[in-house]
Amino acid sequence: MLRWRGLDATPGDLGRAVVTIGMYDGVHRGHQHLIGAAVARARAMRRPALLLTFDPHPAEVVRPGSHPAILTAADRKAELVAALGVDAMCVLPFTSAFSRLTPGEFTHTVLVEHLHAAQVVVGRNFTYGHRAEGDVETLTAEGRRFGFGVEGVDLTSVGQAPDPAGDGEVTISSTYIRACVAAGDMASAALALGRPHRVDGIVVRGDRRGRELGYPTANVESPRYTAVPADGVYAGHLVLRDHHGVTRSRHPAAISVGSNPTFSGARRTVEAFLLDFEGDLYGEHVGVEFVERLRPMTAFAGIPELLVAMADDVSRTRVLLGL
Repeated sequence: MLRWRGLDATPGDLGRAVVTIGMYDGVHRGHQHLIGAAVARARAMRRPALLLTFDPHPAEVVRPGSHPAILTAADRKAELVAALGVDAMCVLPFTSAFSRLTPGEFTHTVLVEHLHAAQVVVGRNFTYGHRAEGDVETLTAEGRRFGFGVEGVDLTSVGQAPDPAGDGEVTISSTYIRACVAAGDMASAALALGRPHRVDGIVVRGDRRGRELGYPTANVESPRYTAVPADGVYAGHLVLRDHHGVTRSRHPAAISVGSNPTFSGARRTVEAFLLDFEGDLYGEHVGVEFVERLRPMTAFAGIPELLVAMADDVSRTRVLLGL
């Protein structure tokens, strides 16, 4: 998949493309439905399928301090959309100046002048331009003017997920999934995503306390704004990646999220103990997949009690992962 940042870096030989637009944070089941529609249209038209997304999240630029937790790191998003058949991904820096573009300016500058759109596929609730003044009807009218088609995809047919509060079902959205992750409800998050929630980052040196206790862990440092699950212990996997984000191997793990209250820790960390694994992971690019929460984070009376709990965590992880 071709990938670039900024409109000026658009390949000159790309040709007219079928463009779909959005943050696509999470690339959840609703997003997969929409991206699938764009890819199908591109194949039918024999044109490349291009996904246009933004960085940083527009909310942070429009309302500073409101940046939502991010469900997928940039490399992970690229990996996921490529697997759905997307041919090219353009990451557009979202700046204050960009946020002030009128719908007409956005259409002409982005879709016509740089991306050469032949067709645009978006959700029915799509808005764009300054103060979100443009919508699918606006875009359709501009498409007639500039010579590209517009398809608004109805997302209500994507399906729904169980409401953790027990109130029936809720529509799948990134906001809903963030709430599931924040609550530690990894089963509901996975159902909406179509896969386990994952935190990507780099393994860094910690206080090495796990090694001293007989449970050496990979201390994963993730980018700012990453959607990290609620404090607690989880069963899951640690994925080893190359520098391009491609998966190399996947290992079962018992995962701790929190500040290590038994030792009066102050910094919140994500640490993974890999089962049946030996090796040095410092500096590795990894993804931590969360399957199920085993228990909340607890301050134990002493190390013996902590070791008993950790042994139980590992045993339950083996059972949950079918090892």
